[in-house]
Amino acid sequence: MGFWLTDKRTGQQNGFIQRFDPRFWTINFPRPMMASVVTTAADALRVDAVFYNSDDLAGLIWESEDVLDHPLLAYETERDYARLKWTFHWRSSGIMPLDAINGPTLTIEGRDAAGDPKSWYVRLWNYASGTPTDADIAIEFSNVDGGFLLPGEADPVHPGDIDRLFISIVPPEYAEQGTRFPTPKIGWVEMSAIRTHGQGAVLDTGDVMLPENSLSMATAYDDSFNQTPERLLRMIRALGYRGAVNHYLGMSHYFRLETVGEGLCVSLSAPQPGEQFAAINEPAAVWHRDLMIRAEAMGFSVILSLSYELFDEHCWSDWKQRAENGDPALTGWEPPSTLLSPANGDAMAYLQAVARAFTAIARDAGVAIRFQVGEPWWWVMPDKRICLYDAAALAVLGENAVSIGGIDGPKTAGQKAMLDQAGEILAASTADLLDAVKDEAGETPVETLLLAYLPTILDEQAPETKRANLPVGWAAPAFDILQLEDYDWVIAGNRSATAAGVALATQRLGYPVEQQQYFSGFVLQSADSFIWSHMVDAIAGARKRGTADIFVWALPQVARDGFTYFQEEEEDVNAFDDVRFPIAIGQGASVSPGFSTNVVTTLSGHEKRNSDWADARLEFDVGPGVRSEDELRALIAFFRARRGAAKAFRFRDPYDHSSHEMVGAPWLTDQYLGKGDGQRTEYQLVKNYGDPADEPQQRLITRPDPETVLVAVNGEPAAGWSLGPAGIIIFDSPPAEESDITAGFLFDVPVRFESDRLSVSHATFLAGDIPEVLLVEVREPS
Repeated sequence: MGFWLTDKRTGQQNGFIQRFDPRFWTINFPRPMMASVVTTAADALRVDAVFYNSDDLAGLIWESEDVLDHPLLAYETERDYARLKWTFHWRSSGIMPLDAINGPTLTIEGRDAAGDPKSWYVRLWNYASGTPTDADIAIEFSNVDGGFLLPGEADPVHPGDIDRLFISIVPPEYAEQGTRFPTPKIGWVEMSAIRTHGQGAVLDTGDVMLPENSLSMATAYDDSFNQTPERLLRMIRALGYRGAVNHYLGMSHYFRLETVGEGLCVSLSAPQPGEQFAAINEPAAVWHRDLMIRAEAMGFSVILSLSYELFDEHCWSDWKQRAENGDPALTGWEPPSTLLSPANGDAMAYLQAVARAFTAIARDAGVAIRFQVGEPWWWVMPDKRICLYDAAALAVLGENAVSIGGIDGPKTAGQKAMLDQAGEILAASTADLLDAVKDEAGETPVETLLLAYLPTILDEQAPETKRANLPVGWAAPAFDILQLEDYDWVIAGNRSATAAGVALATQRLGYPVEQQQYFSGFVLQSADSFIWSHMVDAIAGARKRGTADIFVWALPQVARDGFTYFQEEEEDVNAFDDVRFPIAIGQGASVSPGFSTNVVTTLSGHEKRNSDWADARLEFDVGPGVRSEDELRALIAFFRARRGAAKAFRFRDPYDHSSHEMVGAPWLTDQYLGKGDGQRTEYQLVKNYGDPADEPQQRLITRPDPETVLVAVNGEPAAGWSLGPAGIIIFDSPPAEESDITAGFLFDVPVRFESDRLSVSHATFLAGDIPEVLLVEVREPS
């Protein structure tokens, strides 16, 4: 498998879009209001909004620079709007009308003719014909003025350097003092017949369609609520992802709210006119219906993922999991989310109502219903306090409720009993959630999935956590599919932890690998782009295990970093035959190590030398080592089996095949591999040439002889390690900090035949004419 992090197109297929294409508008707003944007035709879009306060304001936004799409798909940056005419039809309801003082305003952000930052406020009613809620609007950017009353307050727009357009959408009773509405206000806007004419009416855009890569994509509503579903699905398909789209419904954008004192809490109050559901807001309902219908039309199925996580500010106080001292369970996000208690009947009834609403959307849209319970658990604080002590949990636990100061380390019989009962409560709550989904689905089949986050559940420092957070009540066939995620281990490149964790989860819950799916990790910050290589390694590991489906988490990070994944052809993947050259060449072969060095002679006569290769590339002529007709026949057969130069193989260099000097017997302290840091579990075999004190030339050893490998930690034989692919030593547990890791081994060189042609004459061979048989070293990734 290969991948590429790209920041721009470099000759890939391009196409064209109309500027102001509905797919590429976004919506944004401050909390607590909610809004969404969907496309309704090739030239039309719709915004749905819910307002809680009189000063709520949403913005429908067009960016001159596309910062949301993958670089291979982004539209070109064009800030010059001069000589461009934009027309569209406007309809609205439940928002401030066009003719009002605070009616929809087009804010144009950019720079004036002198290059200084400036914003212009263009009253759309000044350029409209029709009624305040149903009008045609025409904007000619070279002849448009900001200001409320024209021409007296005209502020001419400089169209040559614009960053962003922003159309304001506010409630009918908009007031800057920000009072709470007795009941939320529901509104919508439709823009149709969107047209552009003149200079810059069309923008270049990426039009790639990468080969299918056999991976699936994960998304989250909290990350993508501001974009149209059509835009997201276009990107997923173009980048080669197929099958399912695992869509996390999130914890901060789907809910309806009601006033509680000075604040707002999630609500199950009866829907008002313009709303469909008691549990989720109308913008979220419209957006998700559009996502599911479009995904189905494109051959995707959407997995609806609902967790026990909820935005803390809007969560009822008694619903929260709590630590023994009463501290609520809070995540590290800013602002934080909290975790709903599986023992709290009201909290679980709310979660079931949310699940029913999204299930109803899928059912009524006629699409497959696939429902995931996402990472349900009893929260463990950073200081290792487990949150089992909310009032509802204590009431259910009864006399089994005992003190657990921290989840790390061994536990008493009483503490284990409490953790086991907590696991039973959690498993019962997920079963009830699935029952609600199936009841809402009616006759429509439902596929159920469970996502478990292994690094927390199976923390080796807290071996009893699994009693509460990986309960045996989840064992097959409680769910149809077990999904596993291991973000922390992926970041650290800790493959052995992943292997052990997957094995333990499989053994404990009993889901065979064909009923397992895998999530490959998460790159939170662009500065941590090194994690992508770890993710690709994790994907390869999941493939090797035979995992049924593999998801990349998540689309916003894929787009941000330009992550482009390639599933290589099977022939490429298997282009190495792990067999050794069949003839004992001995000293008859010749070897030619070579480097690539650029030498430049300056006008003064001095040389500047630049070495392009960190290691020598070897070439061998093994012809002189062929000593008999039997060996000649063996050579020809071996050449044919490798298909000439197509497949590489092992070759034992007669002059250099040992970690100990060149051909000596290996010992476990021959080669220094690195220092332990208490986290790292993988170390690459290497051989160093030259004085250790003078930056020796280092050679990667990717084809050691497995039977000869010896490993030491601080000079003592190491236990609990295995030899992984490409010469990687994998420890079951990370070596201690500041420990020295060394190894000894014999090794082969990965080589291929230099040519697809082998010329040998039987007559001349018998006469002593030695054939030339060239082998070339193959570079292998570590």
